[in-house]
Amino acid sequence: MHQSPAPRPLVLGAIGCSDIAWRKTLPTVTASPLARLACVAARDVRRAEAYADRFGCDAVADYTAVLEREDVDAVYVSLPPGLHATWVEAALRAGKHVLVEKPFAVDGATGRALMALADGLGLVLMENYAFTLHGQHARIRERVRSGEIGRLRSFEAAFTIPPRRPDDIRYRHDLAGGSLLDNGVYPLRAAIHFLGEDLRVVGAVLREDPDLRVVVSGGVLLVTADGVPAHLTFGMENAYRAEYRLSGSLGSLSLERPFTPPPDHACVLRAQAGNTEESVEMAPQDQFDALLTAFADAVADGAAPASATSASLALVDLLDQVRDGAVRVSAH
Repeated sequence: MHQSPAPRPLVLGAIGCSDIAWRKTLPTVTASPLARLACVAARDVRRAEAYADRFGCDAVADYTAVLEREDVDAVYVSLPPGLHATWVEAALRAGKHVLVEKPFAVDGATGRALMALADGLGLVLMENYAFTLHGQHARIRERVRSGEIGRLRSFEAAFTIPPRRPDDIRYRHDLAGGSLLDNGVYPLRAAIHFLGEDLRVVGAVLREDPDLRVVVSGGVLLVTADGVPAHLTFGMENAYRAEYRLSGSLGSLSLERPFTPPPDHACVLRAQAGNTEESVEMAPQDQFDALLTAFADAVADGAAPASATSASLALVDLLDQVRDGAVRVSAH
């Protein structure tokens, strides 16, 4: 019996030598039969060479050279947020599908323009919120829908990290650095995941370093159309904290370390009802493998899932609302 040949692996070129590319994304690419890494580019060619040596690909010092390669089907962009739009647009205009680190754009107008460009060219533009593809969140969402905690009354999420080294790129104002776009987007994306896209900002506080001119921590209050509030906390001048909680009229569900669990880590769900509390280990999953699979499937289908695209646009619109309505205070 004749069998169809296996599909050709998706050939990727990487623009940017970020920490997440080194630790998470590129190891997943090189271990997967779905993709092959052809090259990696950095402005410092020595950095590109270190990545190329580890991942068995070519090193180039020119981002444009990645876009000009005929063997490259798609580009993975892991640059600072302020450079995302420039190189996402360039990659799309070069005929490449794009997987880009979050946030894919720093404001709603730019985000809508990029998505429209990808759609018009028949190309896939996907943003890396790998945590949303981890099965544990779908299982928790189903428990909420089942009525286990009654009527949903509130959502809380936090992602805070300690200060970085003074020369860390997250402190670069000119590259759209700061906590809001680095780790603040995780609680925002989690709120969209559980509460839907019909959210508006009713309050925000942004603590800014006056010398660096970047946000170092903050908080946001959102509300759904039917009055469910979401209280979000983020920062990079804090003790480490990563968690979310869904509270209802009958109980609550909370998960620790929900955003960046290692592939073999079993996050613990705590379910509370009345005077009882249950702790359940959630099944581990490699969420970056799920991300790569979703991206490869989208390329094969010729379009990113509509739900992912609309969620990405909802998030950049929320970023606009946060910045427009925030009370800004000095971190000094």
